[in-house]
Amino acid sequence: MAKKNPHEREADPIVHSEVALPDDERDRALRPLSMEEFLGQKEMKDNLAVFIKAARERGESLDHVFLTGPPGLGKTTLAHIVANEMGVDFVETSAPALDKPKDLVGILTNLKPKAVFFIDEVHRLKPAIEEMLYIAMEDYELDWIIGQGPAARTMRLPIRPFTLAAATTKAGMVSSPLVSRFGITCHFSLYESADIAAIIRRSAAIMNITIDDEAVALLARSSRFTPRVTNRLLRRMRDFAQVSEKTGLITLDVVRFGLSRLQIDDLGLEKQDRDILKMIIQRYGGGPVGAETLAISVGDSADTLEDFYEPYLIQAGLMERTSRGRMATSFAYEHLGLHEARPRNEDNRLLF
Repeated sequence: MAKKNPHEREADPIVHSEVALPDDERDRALRPLSMEEFLGQKEMKDNLAVFIKAARERGESLDHVFLTGPPGLGKTTLAHIVANEMGVDFVETSAPALDKPKDLVGILTNLKPKAVFFIDEVHRLKPAIEEMLYIAMEDYELDWIIGQGPAARTMRLPIRPFTLAAATTKAGMVSSPLVSRFGITCHFSLYESADIAAIIRRSAAIMNITIDDEAVALLARSSRFTPRVTNRLLRRMRDFAQVSEKTGLITLDVVRFGLSRLQIDDLGLEKQDRDILKMIIQRYGGGPVGAETLAISVGDSADTLEDFYEPYLIQAGLMERTSRGRMATSFAYEHLGLHEARPRNEDNRLLF
């Protein structure tokens, strides 16, 4: 395990799976290594298992795989499992790391036959590198320019058959020509409570943690239906149980105490999530309010609001994104214990 950089600053939000924390290294020990160990996403997983078995029986590389969905749901883990199930090498990188075409050429020309080449954040690929991938994915060849000026010529470099596994949280930002070259699309959705509870028990067993059923249920409800968040909260509950209770046993009271200390409620909302909803309700009458205005009001950038906070608030039914701006739902009023704002007309004026 890599040593933690003593100068590395740990990000504050605990429940936001988009933020890269040092705990990510520890998450690797909890990652399942096979389809049987991978919990949740049943239909997608079952279909992928069929494609893998068929490719192995034919002795071919698996078709290219496009992995989409919110952060922290297991896209990278599934890419690892694909390589394990196929019995091939796994090579991993991210789109921002592929700065020049020669970076891609160096990786692809060194891939072993049928290897899985995983690119994270594929929506951030540069156009020149993306275009080079087209030919590599279809013909297993690379276009390489030799020389400069009038003497320049293009040479085709053959490469071994491989599987490109590309992951993104923003599928809409990936160009259509690239998306069309993937033969298998896997879209991840938020997990069911039962699956999250099973993940908690599996992770607890691996980390040698004892946790009772009531604690599992509450932790599952507070984990945003996201395995990465689940595992981080489980480690924090272990810390509270060890220091506060001196027993190491995670009980319902320990989870309640730990979540209150972290300012996380039973929907998985942290303080900033609740502040955003309260701002919409109390200052802007429930909305609509523009993203820029709302972001300034809560002291964040519009990008942070849209990428980190809004997705779960919308998925949890607490916020609506309309053409006129962001609006709090009736469920948000109920969850926060606030009275519904007075109704407004189309000009956003109070009716009474």
